[in-house]
Amino acid sequence: MILAGLAALGIGSAFGVSTLADRREKAAEIDFPPLGKILDVNGVPVHAVVQGAGPDLVLIHGAGGNLRDFTFSMVGKLASRYRVIAFDRPGHGYTGRMPGPFKEGRGESPREQARLLQQAARQLGASRPLVLGQSFGGAVAMGWALEDPDMTAGLIVVSGATMPWPDDLKATYKVNASPAGAAVVVPVLTATLTQSFLETILTTIFTPDPVPEGYEAHFGLPLSLRRGTMRANARQIVELKPQVTAMSADYGSITAPIAVLHGDLDTIVPLETHAHALMPLLSNAELTEFPGAGHMPHHSHEAEVIAAIDRTAYRAGLR
Repeated sequence: MILAGLAALGIGSAFGVSTLADRREKAAEIDFPPLGKILDVNGVPVHAVVQGAGPDLVLIHGAGGNLRDFTFSMVGKLASRYRVIAFDRPGHGYTGRMPGPFKEGRGESPREQARLLQQAARQLGASRPLVLGQSFGGAVAMGWALEDPDMTAGLIVVSGATMPWPDDLKATYKVNASPAGAAVVVPVLTATLTQSFLETILTTIFTPDPVPEGYEAHFGLPLSLRRGTMRANARQIVELKPQVTAMSADYGSITAPIAVLHGDLDTIVPLETHAHALMPLLSNAELTEFPGAGHMPHHSHEAEVIAAIDRTAYRAGLR
């Protein structure tokens, strides 16, 4: 009888967590709806925002993010001279999971993500875009060039997680990526994380730079706390190290011009581990370091990042 009571209590608690998580996810999607069009790419919904006219420029966001990171400011400033295409990555924002990795219980690799987004870009008529990737998106940008060199005019890698790192990942990612953590821990996080905790997350991501005024209200961090997004993000992150290790052996084959941009105070994707280790492998790259900048220089040094995009367009023969 005691065991039956405990079981009932556990079921009731799980139901309560699930109900609260459902409510939070619905609220997040009401407050932060899609900003662009939803493409059907072989059955996978891919969310894309397309603005402007000119050479095609694809923007790929980082871990746990969504394309609103770019629509906050950068897209509007670039649209005067580029046709800007910002994508949500698989499992993030309003882009769905890829069926193969999802069924296999793993995350989509950078190269798999690149293939999906390339198919989406082709649907939009982009044949040889510039590709900017930030953080995890930097790995996807490198994967883009490796997957289809002819579909790559040039790369802009901002705070890119492109190389293997010596340290272990935070335990949170491993827990959330595990079957038990995905089933039990992730719903609790979705149901219970507070607004003050969300603000702390943003502060940590931007440090030592301030979070831009209005960014939190635009970005839609609650979208990142949906159960599906947290699971996809964790699985992609825990599997990234061996994937970039394998990819790095082929980086030297990339002939397109590359701009590598990195803040020297980035503690999330450190300069020395990634940008400095990446540069000797590339044959046609320039490195720009931002003194005193953290992980988000496309906000703290937006004008300089846009200038690097323009230089890459010129080097690629698009200007």
